[in-house]
Amino acid sequence: MERKPALSLRKITLDNRRAIFNLEVSEDQRRFVASNLSSVASCYVLATNGGHPFPFAIYADELPVGFVMITYRITGYELPAIAEGSYCILRLMIDKQYQYRGYGREAMKEILAFIRTFPAGPAEYCWIPYKSENAPAAKLYESFGFRDNGEICENEQTTVLRL
Repeated sequence: MERKPALSLRKITLDNRRAIFNLEVSEDQRRFVASNLSSVASCYVLATNGGHPFPFAIYADELPVGFVMITYRITGYELPAIAEGSYCILRLMIDKQYQYRGYGREAMKEILAFIRTFPAGPAEYCWIPYKSENAPAAKLYESFGFRDNGEICENEQTTVLRL
């Protein structure tokens, strides 16, 4: 039986940044998520303006396969009411050539474990903005207990998990 790669969240470094910036979703998914380069730039802007961004490369063993951007409280966008004192998974992507291997599901486990360490402060909720037509994302979030709270922000649904 083939061994499943160990998934981990890693800091973006001078050594791995280009590999992370080059990861991308398929053409039909580009309307759902910003590029990783844009997301890392947003992290810099948030960090220098009082925010708490946590950008991570997602690795399968030693192979970079995705990216996640977690924020605490402010995101740089219009905020739903649930955002105050909450964590947000603002961006999550798995590169097009590594999709449909369970990496998104495994990454969510690691992401939620990290959030539950409350690295920027206490929180009762984690929320995720997503486009309603992104059915695979909605299904993934629901499988972890996220539930839409009815708020629409920046034309995106808001799904929430009590931590």
